Amino acid sequence: MTVEQLIQSAIFQVVTAGENTAETEISKPYCCDLLSIAMSGAPAGCAWCTVMANLNTIAVATLTETGCIILTSNTKMDDVAISKAKAEGITVLSTPLASFDAALKIYQLLNG
Repeated sequence: MTVEQLIQSAIFQVVTAGENTAETEISKPYCCDLLSIAMSGAPAGCAWCTVMANLNTIAVATLTETGCIILTSNTKMDDVAISKAKAEGITVLSTPLASFDAALKIYQLLNG
């Protein structure tokens, strides 16, 4: 499944559309709200479900080559972080779902 297919599932709302959403493959869902843990544990290509919505989240997503960030529990990203996500070409999605529930939806989509 690609990031574009995840967007087309209509489960998540687009905050920013990154580069190459049609080609970027989602490897698995990943839940983590501690940036230091995510920095060492987020697998490349993951759909990172988190309530962390700041500039450092974008930096970690860039370092770990995250497929996309999914802001859960109606978390809002500030304008500075949104601008940085756009500049880095990172897709950010949002949902009212909790992180576990969002990750479960992604898992179900991946494993149909």
